[in-house]
Amino acid sequence: MYRVGIDVGGTNTDAVVLDGKSVLAGVKASTTEDVTSGVLNALEKVMEESGIDRTKIAAVMIGTTHFTNAVIERRHMDEVAAIRLGLPSGAGLPPMVDWPDDLRDIVGNHGYQVKGGYEFDGRVLSPLDEDAIVRIAGDIRAKGLKAAAVTCVFSGINDAMELRTKEILQQQCPGLPVVMSKDIGRHGLLARESAAIMNASLLSLADRTVAAFGEALNVAGITCPFYITQNDGTLMAADVVRSFPVLTFASGPTNSMRGAAFLTGIKDAVVVDVGGTTSDVGSLQHGFPRQASTTVDIGGVRTNFRMPDVFSIGLGGGSLVVQSEAGITVGPKSVGYRVRTDAICFGGTTLTATDIAVASNKADVGDRALVAHLNRMLVEAAMLKIDQMLEACVERSRVSSTPVPVIAVGGGSILMPDRIGDLQVIRPENYAVANAVGAAIAQISGETDRVFSLVDGRTRESALAEAEAEARVKAIAAGALAETLEVIEREDMPLAYLPGNATRIHVKVVGEMGVHHG
Repeated sequence: MYRVGIDVGGTNTDAVVLDGKSVLAGVKASTTEDVTSGVLNALEKVMEESGIDRTKIAAVMIGTTHFTNAVIERRHMDEVAAIRLGLPSGAGLPPMVDWPDDLRDIVGNHGYQVKGGYEFDGRVLSPLDEDAIVRIAGDIRAKGLKAAAVTCVFSGINDAMELRTKEILQQQCPGLPVVMSKDIGRHGLLARESAAIMNASLLSLADRTVAAFGEALNVAGITCPFYITQNDGTLMAADVVRSFPVLTFASGPTNSMRGAAFLTGIKDAVVVDVGGTTSDVGSLQHGFPRQASTTVDIGGVRTNFRMPDVFSIGLGGGSLVVQSEAGITVGPKSVGYRVRTDAICFGGTTLTATDIAVASNKADVGDRALVAHLNRMLVEAAMLKIDQMLEACVERSRVSSTPVPVIAVGGGSILMPDRIGDLQVIRPENYAVANAVGAAIAQISGETDRVFSLVDGRTRESALAEAEAEARVKAIAAGALAETLEVIEREDMPLAYLPGNATRIHVKVVGEMGVHHG
């Protein structure tokens, strides 16, 4: 049985077919505005190249930047009723208080604060004001809002009020999607609330996107289940994405890093993924991307998702090379997916980073004769500039002074030199489609993150065991094989500011996907 990995980037849609550990074929197609036709083109190309029987495909894994881009570009987001249960506490900091103004306006700035919430130990802070929820439901109908997000103070300890609020809203507004913060964020009220609101604003986009992927697979005659990669390098079933699009944020860089580890067999390295528009740089530790420890900024909003510690610079194969009085600049503007028509080496008229790589004999794409007339000084200066930009990124991403290899992946990695400082640069076979390989090898995870109160004979060990059992149940429900599950993260933090011996426990397990022979 084969696995197909697809990565839908801003410039290219890549697809690979994996048979066990070997890559049978890898292709690139241009990303299209409607998504479906780009995915379909990539699928048809990779089927043809690998010559496999489509009925033997066990699963299709898709990585997409759609939802992150929607927030960054401020497009395709719906207005949301943002309801917080917690008065009288928190009154001074309304929902979306720290959001950029333009994003708050797009999501509608419909914030509501209602009596409710819990203390850290599960005692009621104030009873839920159900009449207020009924009034808000009337407002939602009057304004024609598409979704609601409900956040209750300490809902990680007790989710009863969030559940009850959802129940009332759906009685009053049949069919209204309601996102509960307990299902998404971790601890930290504002960050969890922001994640829930953002998720609610993306639900209809998620619905359309998942439908588009399903449609592309249908047309291609592929009937197996499909999965979408989430930001920790593991998978979720397509239907889950309809409810939780925010969990896919930053899955692109994670996929390319996992793909880099798989293609080289190297577990500790700096990975540079050079696309058409940007380069993503991050560190691999034990074959997984190092996680960011701080809050992560998505389009100007602070959230506390689990995210790879990756940063991007505006340098890619399509980056514009501009000469001015001040010297040479490369990027951040880019011709993006038009590089194959606009770049000089492909017969266009725009000077790009790819032209510089071809002119300096680093890359063999397009027609070298078309760039032969470029001024040597200009070419050398631009190449030096590109090397300096890449070296600065790699230095910033290194965890220690111990030399580790640099793995170059992505279609634009023809820009990479053979060495960066004292580090060797490795460009594996199939480097251009590493993202799709990362999607194809993704595993299934389950995690739990909540506060346990260590009283009445409950020990730290029993709480850890309970959290692990919870995470395992979630992973199996998501499609993982029980016998392959392993714990990859386990942490507990005593919360000194809370009485009653409270401790926050976070456990994550991953496992292989069960193959359903349907």
